[in-house]
Amino acid sequence: MNNTQKNLTMIMDLYELTMSNGIFDSEMRDETVYFDMFFRRVPDDGGYAVMAGIEQLIEYMNNLEFDESDIAYLKGLKLFSEDFIEYLRTFKFTCDVWAMPEGTVIFPHEPIVTVRGPAMQAMMLETMLLLTVNHQSLIATKANRIVRAAAGRPVMEFGARRAHGYGAAYYGARAAVIGGCTGTSCIL
Repeated sequence: MNNTQKNLTMIMDLYELTMSNGIFDSEMRDETVYFDMFFRRVPDDGGYAVMAGIEQLIEYMNNLEFDESDIAYLKGLKLFSEDFIEYLRTFKFTCDVWAMPEGTVIFPHEPIVTVRGPAMQAMMLETMLLLTVNHQSLIATKANRIVRAAAGRPVMEFGARRAHGYGAAYYGARAAVIGGCTGTSCIL
């Protein structure tokens, strides 16, 4: 399951593109920025979280391009300069990204992902970064707590029947295995 099968480029908030257009049209076009993703508190006061979702983030970055249907839609909104639309037509993601490895124990207020690159490109990554890492890390963390409580007994994941869509089922199962589950009911 990846965004070569389905174009996921437009899974971003509109403001990320309007801000990117503003940066593109300003003197900041070539400015390099850094930003860190971190979280403020651990869910359920559990002391730690488990990193997950990086594989899908890498997949997204590697396939981030605006196809002609994306361009037509954005052009139809009449919110973007013609020069910016042309920039998107030949867009290539060039930011550098560092992240904690999946399965790593992570703690509040420490950088878990760092992005460096052109401001307008870094801005476009925000939604997918938060979506993939937050969702999968939450599930990996909960799975890890259950596995630890099981004290060596195998734990299976059965979340697909309650997931909010097939993507949540698939990536939730993946995250549960990263968190320590020995298997999953999801056969996708």
